[in-house]
Amino acid sequence: MESLLEIILSPEAPPPIGPYSQAVRSRDFLFCSGQIALDPASGEMVQSTIEDETKQVMKNLRGVLAAGGATFANVVKTTIYLTNMADFAAVNRVYETGLGTSRPARSTVQVAALPKGARVEIECIASLA
Repeated sequence: MESLLEIILSPEAPPPIGPYSQAVRSRDFLFCSGQIALDPASGEMVQSTIEDETKQVMKNLRGVLAAGGATFANVVKTTIYLTNMADFAAVNRVYETGLGTSRPARSTVQVAALPKGARVEIECIASLA
């Protein structure tokens, strides 16, 4: 029986820092793991401003989506994790710019902590149909 799952790995995003994949394609959907502001070239966190962090997160997501044959126009759902809800407006501005005209469904939640001291993490699901 043919596998229904395809593991996606992009050099345009940091490699996984644990036992997971950057993304998994299942039939007509691409499930992208949460991205934090790790620079794929250096492996270091981009931690100057919340805007800079969010720009790197969106850049990483763009790379994973591209490797899976998608763009932000294909994204149907995102989840944003913030360590401080006071950063919501700044993150939202960068997120909106990164998405272009796409307007997927979204949840935003505050969490106690994120890997590597990140302040923002974003995951998404894209439709490839």
